[in-house]
Amino acid sequence: MSAGQTNYRRKIKSRDELRALLGPRPRQRSVIMCHGTFDLVHPGHVRHLMYAKSKGDILVASLTCDAHITKASFRPFVPQQLRAMNLAAFEMVDYVLVDENPEPLENIKFIQPDYFAKGYEYTSGGGVHPKTAEEIAALESFGGEMIFTPGDVVFSSSCFIEQAPPKLATEKLAVLMESENITVDALRRAIDALAGIHVHVVGDTIVDSHVYCSLLGGITKSPTGSLKYETQVDALGGAAVVAKHLCQAGAKVRFSTVLGDDPLKDFVLRDLEAAGVVCEPFIDHTRPTTQKNVFLADGHRMLKMDKLDNRPISDRALDHLKSAVAGHRVDAVIFSDFRHGIFSRRTIPELTASLPAGALSVADSQVASRWGNILDFEGFDLITPNELETRFSLCDQDSTIRPLALELYKRARCKTLILKLGDKGIITYRAPSHDVRSFFTIDSFVDKLVDPVGAGDALLAYATLSLVATRSPVMASILGSMAAAVICEREVNNPVAPTDVLKKLDALQKRMQYLCAV
Repeated sequence: MSAGQTNYRRKIKSRDELRALLGPRPRQRSVIMCHGTFDLVHPGHVRHLMYAKSKGDILVASLTCDAHITKASFRPFVPQQLRAMNLAAFEMVDYVLVDENPEPLENIKFIQPDYFAKGYEYTSGGGVHPKTAEEIAALESFGGEMIFTPGDVVFSSSCFIEQAPPKLATEKLAVLMESENITVDALRRAIDALAGIHVHVVGDTIVDSHVYCSLLGGITKSPTGSLKYETQVDALGGAAVVAKHLCQAGAKVRFSTVLGDDPLKDFVLRDLEAAGVVCEPFIDHTRPTTQKNVFLADGHRMLKMDKLDNRPISDRALDHLKSAVAGHRVDAVIFSDFRHGIFSRRTIPELTASLPAGALSVADSQVASRWGNILDFEGFDLITPNELETRFSLCDQDSTIRPLALELYKRARCKTLILKLGDKGIITYRAPSHDVRSFFTIDSFVDKLVDPVGAGDALLAYATLSLVATRSPVMASILGSMAAAVICEREVNNPVAPTDVLKKLDALQKRMQYLCAV
């Protein structure tokens, strides 16, 4: 890190440090304070800061912490550590304070600046806003004064972000890793540590069949397309592909599932054996092996047709799965739920009660349009739903992402929540402590999107193994996100190998080295 970087970072202070540095009133040098979100610092902010500095000797820039920003679904766009660094880099700013309160009122009373600067827009509308009136009263209680900066030009961070969000994934990740004392080399060592971890996957097997056709045309008597069959490609999906991802990562994998007594069963068992997965299926003669067919012509999906039976599994099948779960000592157990019969409100408590002592408990409920709820897996060590599944489980279509994630985290009583946000990346919640904050976000690592199908399965596999190996939700989130990005950049959902993730890490390190050099 250069000397310049070291110097401006020293401007970021806690409120106790700041009060000690400034001293009590009256002071020989006047202090002016301003406050805002500063999500993206733009010309309007710069003018505001410059004007404020012209009215006092010492300028303190205070910013709202991430936890209290809920004005839009994916805000703040820039995390608080990086926002603080942005402000500290300005010559006119003497100190930066991250305000842990929802409003600046408490810190106004605590620091007692001589002046508090607000934008001109707070005087518009024919009167003073009630919150501004509270700030004025607090200032006047110790002899301070409110100053309104000229506001003939006003720019909105929200407008910039909504029109063209800047790509700050590397910068945001670098700040997160630095705050957690995580290096790229530590991530590489974590990948090496995935080998040999014992994992038991329990879940619904799906055979994904892509039927490639050529379009012959329509039938004149009815609105029906006519297709000519060309070829068919079958691949394992559902919980089976999670098992394959784990195996490819180097884990020792046992897989318990329910299959029909049909030719697809034989295909599933051969494929899993070739991948190195030890499969212990329950063969149900009354139901088919789940198969999802997609008919494609000229690159278009013409029809989807599923062959399945979503009835709850029998008592015999449940007893088989319970015995398998309880009968093997492993490092982690993953319940991979696609709601095709294995998991229900009746079976989940019994399967959960069978978990071996000491094993990391993980659940993923990819329910899509079917009935299911991630909250059925209460008290697990890790859950990895997406936004739609979260909104469904909470019956909440309106809340912004961070409060939504927090509510699920509380209701699920899990130790770690990784909420998948598609091309927006992830938000992770964990138990807070004196040393770590309760949540963080990681932007997507996808450089060129090809097909996002299967990204969640890769994330689930690598996040689980990383959590076993490192016990770090941050490292698990990073490596899981990288594995998901690898899948998104492929046409075929093949299992992700450690070398694939290492390539992502190499590219990340090059970008980080560039950041450190500027």
